[in-house]
Amino acid sequence: MDILSIIIIAIGLSMDSFAVSITNGLTIKELNAKGILLISFSLAFFQALMPLIGWFAGIGIEKHIKEYDHWIAFLLLTFIGVKMIYEGLKKNDAEKDTELKILTLIGQSFATSIDAFAVGISFAFLNLSIITPVLIIGLITFVVSIIGLQLGKCFGKKIGKSVEIFGGMVLIGIGLKILIEHLYFQ
Repeated sequence: MDILSIIIIAIGLSMDSFAVSITNGLTIKELNAKGILLISFSLAFFQALMPLIGWFAGIGIEKHIKEYDHWIAFLLLTFIGVKMIYEGLKKNDAEKDTELKILTLIGQSFATSIDAFAVGISFAFLNLSIITPVLIIGLITFVVSIIGLQLGKCFGKKIGKSVEIFGGMVLIGIGLKILIEHLYFQ
């Protein structure tokens, strides 16, 4: 597999992280450079780690995880989305969180990277070296996440209080997209 194909795969894998980053940029009241780097690193780390794990898992686990990976992603993203909607409805803008809770960030990072696990398994089937794809996937996700956070931060100031509700709906939408793609288009 050539580098261009790996870059295209990495861009595709990073789109869920991009959407989550926009959501985080919209909902975090005081998003600073440290927060942007932490969130981007977490999303990129999981996005790079999952194909590595998938590559090591190889053929044996593919048929088992492939049956329900979309349900795991859907349930995690829906849970986080519903929680965000609930929090958005009960809080005033002045009470909004200034930071993303670490468990929420880990949940987002894991949920958006489940598809990357299957990609890692496919890399094992193709007998590819995993180092280059992991580095490319991680780097692209990191950059795409920074862009998403900045876009969300920019628009969040203009939108106001409803951003947390909107962000929750986006996460639920991503979960539904993953579920529908796996149930009806594979």
